[in-house]
Amino acid sequence: MSETVRTHARVRASELVGRNWLNTGGKSLDLEALRGKIVLLDFWTFCCINCLHVLDELRPLEEQYSDVLVTVGVHSPKFEHEADPVALAAAVERYEIHHPVLDDPELDTWKAYTARAWPTLVVIDPEGYIVAHLSGEGHADGLAVLIPELIAEHEAKGTLHRGSGPYVAPEATSGTLRFPGKALFLPPGRGSMAVAGTSDAGSSAGAAAADGASKGSWLVTDTGHHRLVELGTDFQTVLATFGSGTKGHADGPAAGDDATARFNEPQGLVLLPEDVAAKAGYDVVIADSVNHRLRGLSLSSGKASTLAGNGIQRLLETGPARVDEEAAGFTGLLGGHPLEVSLSSPWDVVWSRKLNAVVVAMAGTHQIFSFDPVTGAVAILAGNGLEGLLDGPAHEAWFAQSSGLAEDADGNIWVADSETSAIRKLVIGEDGSVTVESAVGKGLFDFGFRDGPAAEARLQHPLGVTVLPDGSVAIADTYNGAVRRYDPVSGTVSTLARGLAEPSDVIVDHTQSAGSEPLLVVVEANKHQLVYVPIPKEAQQVDEGASQTHRPKSPVAAGPLELAVRFTAPTGQKLDDRWGDPTQLKISSTPPELLVSGGGTSVGLLRTLELSPDVPEGVLHITARAAACDGPETEDGEIPDHAACHLYQQDWGIPVVLQADGDTELVLDLRGMD
Repeated sequence: MSETVRTHARVRASELVGRNWLNTGGKSLDLEALRGKIVLLDFWTFCCINCLHVLDELRPLEEQYSDVLVTVGVHSPKFEHEADPVALAAAVERYEIHHPVLDDPELDTWKAYTARAWPTLVVIDPEGYIVAHLSGEGHADGLAVLIPELIAEHEAKGTLHRGSGPYVAPEATSGTLRFPGKALFLPPGRGSMAVAGTSDAGSSAGAAAADGASKGSWLVTDTGHHRLVELGTDFQTVLATFGSGTKGHADGPAAGDDATARFNEPQGLVLLPEDVAAKAGYDVVIADSVNHRLRGLSLSSGKASTLAGNGIQRLLETGPARVDEEAAGFTGLLGGHPLEVSLSSPWDVVWSRKLNAVVVAMAGTHQIFSFDPVTGAVAILAGNGLEGLLDGPAHEAWFAQSSGLAEDADGNIWVADSETSAIRKLVIGEDGSVTVESAVGKGLFDFGFRDGPAAEARLQHPLGVTVLPDGSVAIADTYNGAVRRYDPVSGTVSTLARGLAEPSDVIVDHTQSAGSEPLLVVVEANKHQLVYVPIPKEAQQVDEGASQTHRPKSPVAAGPLELAVRFTAPTGQKLDDRWGDPTQLKISSTPPELLVSGGGTSVGLLRTLELSPDVPEGVLHITARAAACDGPETEDGEIPDHAACHLYQQDWGIPVVLQADGDTELVLDLRGMD
């Protein structure tokens, strides 16, 4: 029989220690104040797409069990910017987090609970003991079994206290826009004013708006309001809105006050070429991130439609492993109708002239997809789904939460790869082949604010890119609050502007609306606005250093290291062994010389590694996955042919330091504790 995810030892939960509390009305919380409740600690950081997925996975459970379950977000930052309390407060508002959040900038509570990855979930029972320790996402089904078990157990013991929780809603701050994501220029004749001739602002404003629209307009994803807004070139005049403003998914009329169409945190958007738009029946493709869908918008009819995605988050395929023993992944056409394909947090889109298709930054699976608006074909263009920075042929490359795209004059695609603080490039051959190159960036845990030669330059979680008139690349360097420039000719990085509040996109403006010279349009997300930024003749040279994510280093001994990843399928599920062993480990290291043997991809969750005595410290990169399906609760029970299956996966980067008395075994929890 499959067991629920429960620890068999009585381990008392550690106290919650940090700098400050949010969403509590100014009160500090401790475990004593939460006694009698089931407490779910969610260790997260606001840069992490997997953490954002978990926030949405937990919402139904929080609502269903609101009288007994208290979720506490423990924000343990990866990047320096995430330790800024103002930035954290904005993120809590942006992502509509409706539970208390502990600000843990020094990772005190992270270390107390031996968290090793974002996200990590820890369940504490009403008596204050740890009952489950979960890494990664996709644990909602298991929690839906565990929570009722805890309710029944502690109601019987008299230790469960029902009633409201400690959450206190903060005051909202925004205007017309709320945490806008991306922006798109609509040239004269393509915007909604070309058809409608009126403005949401009324008839008097409509005449002025129509005059302004002769210069073109800007379509903005008003991400925090779950809609799109068309603005005049003054960035103040609202020409049109698309979407009801209510979070959700619905097609149909999208324009104005009568809109019934719904979006859920829309991000990137691209205007199709006119001939393609005429064939497809819509003008704009939108990355509807939390809906895990691509949406279409007709500016003439004002109607929204769903183009691709079934709304089910793509957690990578169950069944056969997604990468082979050489870490090569599948690239190519995904079978079935586009509305039957699962996507995962599409974040940006751009039109590729060479591929005659929309290129999609699929942030949730660390891959690049393509979508053909005419045929509806969806394909994996690059990335094997492993998180990190690795160049080479498309099917072997690693990405990390790609969030911004731009096409250059040669038809190549530039990529803002946010979690590696890197700028990557898809070099597209005339035959459609794709090779991945890196221009700036070193790895998952390396960031900073440094200009100069690209090999030494550092960014901090960039979300947007655009190609400048001279062929260089402007970068929305989000967590540095800056616009940076990479010159591929000289191979150097410089700074164009500073002092911006989390710029999430940057676009070249050729309208001359604010002068005779081309300007940059920057989406300043945390100030809820678009701004014009001049392109300076002489860029700044900044060196505020290179940094690394500071997490505790695990002391290990040189020589053999026994690695064990623990996994227990929850009640009602069993390991899916229809294609052989349904578990897999992928292991590598930085530097590569740290790992003498034991690297590579193979089945099983146990592995003997050998660490070199000549390398004093480094990082072990470990990816574990296990597939389990709903099935009979008997050891020899067969899984039904149409059973729902679940893929559990987590990527760890474990910093290690080698010392003589270090550990000779490393135990990680994918799901549960012994």
